[in-house]
Amino acid sequence: MKPWIETAPFINSYVGQTESTNLLLNSWCNEKTVAQFTTVVAGFQTAGRGQRGNKWESDEGMNLLFSTVLYPIFLAVKQQFLLSQLISISIENDLSGNTISRTIVGTGLNINQEAFHSDAPNPISLRQITGTVHDRKDILQAVMLRLMEYYNQLSNGETEEISSRYLASLYRSRGMHTYTDASGEFQAEIFTVSPEGYLWLKDDKGALRKYAFKEVQYIL
Repeated sequence: MKPWIETAPFINSYVGQTESTNLLLNSWCNEKTVAQFTTVVAGFQTAGRGQRGNKWESDEGMNLLFSTVLYPIFLAVKQQFLLSQLISISIENDLSGNTISRTIVGTGLNINQEAFHSDAPNPISLRQITGTVHDRKDILQAVMLRLMEYYNQLSNGETEEISSRYLASLYRSRGMHTYTDASGEFQAEIFTVSPEGYLWLKDDKGALRKYAFKEVQYIL
């Protein structure tokens, strides 16, 4: 292990290759006391995954793959979607009674990859969008500083700004767009996202529709 960035109050350890940064960091936490915001960064993951167990493609050394440990013991289990709103990729929680004793936040960001080979419908990287090669360390530092800022707000019970920023940043957050669910295609706009993580859409007939993860899709 070698430090990648050291910016108080978090320290990053870099590994060239690992099965999963989530698994590695979780094993550290099981073996010893690990400080909050400790972060593991990998050049390549042999078993990287996206949300809810989906496979996530990443060429070696091209993207940003990292996991961070948090101890949100102040947060009730029913509020855990707020953690997804802080950094929305993959979350693994250890629950203690009605609170969350530990969470490993695993994040994958496509930074400098130029081509994708999986059957994912619309993969894209920051380099493809901007035409520029980006410094992964700089991006990691910016993400971590913003994460710590919002996490501090969360610990102080200041959840409204977090939720409103999350809602505003959703893809197609405004206007009517085409969606599809088990019943077929329809026109709707995003109405809200509940604290439990349900997406509420308001269709063109004024009816509200409630969806859990993967129950509805955009038509691109």
